[in-house]
Formats: sequence, structure tokens, C-alpha cells
Amino acid sequence: MCYDRYVAICKPLHYGTLLGSRACAHMAAAALASGFLNALLHTANTFSLPLCQGNALGQFFCEIPQILEISCSNFNFTEFGFIVVNVFLGFGCFVFIFFSCVQIFRAVLRIPSEQGQHKAFSMCLPHLAVVSLFTSTAVYAYLKPPSISSPSLDLALSVLYLVVPPGVHPSSTA
Repeated sequence: MCYDRYVAICKPLHYGTLLGSRACAHMAAAALASGFLNALLHTANTFSLPLCQGNALGQFFCEIPQILEISCSNFNFTEFGFIVVNVFLGFGCFVFIFFSCVQIFRAVLRIPSEQGQHKAFSMCLPHLAVVSLFTSTAVYAYLKPPSISSPSLDLALSVLYLVVPPGVHPSSTA
């Protein structure tokens, strides 16, 4: 979506050629394939874990940190590797979004009319807010120290990064 907004604002005359149906299909396929592969690897690793404390979680969502808590193994190197790969992929996406937004804001500030600037900012800022909400709560949920973990905090964080962003994202209301 950030690339869509970047092209719409910074290269409006090239929008049709840069974001044709083929480019959109490639981007959607890459996103779906990477998400599926990520989920498949985490699921396969989760099913290979021995569970010592039963299979009941004190959580509404069945997430990786909660499953690792009831696992017999103290340190799962494979899961740690997956998390490191996800952090690098997430950081790469964040860098791409950040630089796209910088380019967008530079282009918007060159728009002579205040109404045009307002329209461009109102198109980009909600997207940036939702991405920031998702990223910050997910990073905090997965990287917080276990000493401050509580079931209510874990549930609140899960709702913040799993339920709220898709429900309030600007493209979901259009």
C-alpha cells in the first residue's frame, strides 16, 4: 500500500504503467507466498515441540510465545532462527515504508496548494499510523521480558496487533 501511495503521489503520470494488474498480481503473490511460508515453518516447528504442562493456554489467541512457555524445551534454536528472520524481514519492510513515506512527504511539501497537501497527507498518515500501531505492539509483545508478562497484558497486546489494525485500516473502510 505504501508503494501504491508513493506512485500515486510522486509519479502520478506513471501510475498505470508502474502499478498495472501484472505488478499488483506479483506483489500480492509475493506477500501471500511469504506469509504462507512463514506460517508453515512456524506451525511445523510448533508441532514438533514437546509439551510438558498440557496443551491448555491461558490465552484467547494461540501464539508462539505462549506455546513456547508450555513447552518442555528451554531454548528452541529453530524458533529463535525463525524469529530472527522475521525481525529482519519486518525491519526491511519498515525501511521500505519509511523511505517511501519520506519521498511522499517531500513530494507533498512541494504541492503549492494547501488543499492538495491536506489531501495527500490525509491519504498517507492513517496508513502510517496503522503500520506503526501494528509494528510497535507486535515487537513489544514478542520481545518483552518474561518478568512483566501477565495474561491480561498478553491478551491486550494480541488484540492491539491482531484485531485493531485490520479493523481500522483505511483500505478496509473504502
